[in-house]
Amino acid sequence: MTLSSLSWEQNQRFRFLEIVLFWEGCLNTHYLCNAFNIGRQQASRDINRYISEVSPDGLFYDRHAKTYKPTAHFSPRFIKGTVDEYLHLLQGKKPQYEHQENAENLPLIDLRDGHIAILDVPPRHIEPSVVRGLVQAARHQLRVDVDYISLNSGEQVGRNIVPHTLVYDGIRWHVRAYCEKKKDYLDFVMSRFRGVPDLLDASEHGLNGDVEWNTWLSAVVVPNPCLSVKQQTIIANDYAMANGELRLSQRIPLMHYALQRLQVSYDGDYEENPQLHPLVLANRDELIARGCSFKLRNADLHALSVERL
Repeated sequence: MTLSSLSWEQNQRFRFLEIVLFWEGCLNTHYLCNAFNIGRQQASRDINRYISEVSPDGLFYDRHAKTYKPTAHFSPRFIKGTVDEYLHLLQGKKPQYEHQENAENLPLIDLRDGHIAILDVPPRHIEPSVVRGLVQAARHQLRVDVDYISLNSGEQVGRNIVPHTLVYDGIRWHVRAYCEKKKDYLDFVMSRFRGVPDLLDASEHGLNGDVEWNTWLSAVVVPNPCLSVKQQTIIANDYAMANGELRLSQRIPLMHYALQRLQVSYDGDYEENPQLHPLVLANRDELIARGCSFKLRNADLHALSVERL
């Protein structure tokens, strides 16, 4: 049997099967039934096929526990065995692979039970009609006439924009778009659009014209130098730093969001209370010189995050 000869559904189930066996050390039909909404007989056939065609010596059935367990000969063929594969599956996310086709073959399945708790951020309300309109406009590079509420003024005003990418920063969705009023590419929070977007004609201001979006920068993040040497070593290990550095590669408009999610300090605030700011941006001046804007001090970030909620 070759992996390419398997159907997409079978490939998914085998990958899931290996993740559960590799990390939880046991598997029964209940896992597969719940994960893929299949019957017990189908789940049993999947497990038996995996044993006979993929790993004849890799599993054994524990009659006392009524579950399959991996043997010392168990060697996964459908997964890499990285921590992210398991943790992302717990969160209902796709693991990040070098090759996109591998990521597409993994299911979005929730494995949470009594020994796992994950903090879910409440979703923001976004009108379906808004999403449909923005997606169509982005796909065909169309101008859009839509009402938007600015947080600064609190007023609902009409905007003509040309969206090109929907972005999730880990907390909220926004759309990157050219604003005809500001004559620049900006971020618009999707929950602040009102009404149904009116699709207009095509625009010359598309994805390729967004210079900042198409420019990648590398941020150098280091442990707070005001921490003790032991504390800095702990922080470096937390983030698997190489030579005491963590390099984050990101587009210019998304760099601020990436640093904010990691609570990276990029001003002098880290000196006042080092344990509140364990990570520090080491190449701030370089990023500014290359076009990255840091308009807010770290002291303002908490207020901003509260305001956005």
